[in-house]
Amino acid sequence: MLEIKKYPDPILRKKCQEVKKVDEEIKKLAEGMLEVMYVNKGAGLAAPQVGVLKRIIVFDIGQGPEVYINPKILKKQNKVKSLEGCLSLPEVSLEIKRASKIRVEVFNKRGEKKIFKTEGLRAFVLQHEIDHLNGILILDRKNPFIRLKDLFLNLFRKKPQP
Repeated sequence: MLEIKKYPDPILRKKCQEVKKVDEEIKKLAEGMLEVMYVNKGAGLAAPQVGVLKRIIVFDIGQGPEVYINPKILKKQNKVKSLEGCLSLPEVSLEIKRASKIRVEVFNKRGEKKIFKTEGLRAFVLQHEIDHLNGILILDRKNPFIRLKDLFLNLFRKKPQP
């Protein structure tokens, strides 16, 4: 089973690579991510949170599991504050300002491109998980100095000896 990476694991700060082909390996990864998300009682999960630098997110907001590959926000509207938590930041909840309506482009597990509008909780979860694909955490949305501190600390982090 995959394992959730916790802050300050450096992989959480890396940008993910686009998925070139939706194959069995990608489908298996998505299923494993859903399993980890459900076991940990989360609403969503992005691939870097399980140590994989691919642009894949999964979530379930009570309407069944959704899997999106290479998700991209095309348009944002209306900023609203909402309380967010994160499986990589256990016991942390922060009020984050996000768009209440978004238009997104995604690929599903069959590799089909979809473009749709969504709002409310689904829009918030999508934005949160897409942030993970870009190395952004909710901490950064609240306090940009945390990202600078992490970057500074990573410069001086000791490399393992061979």
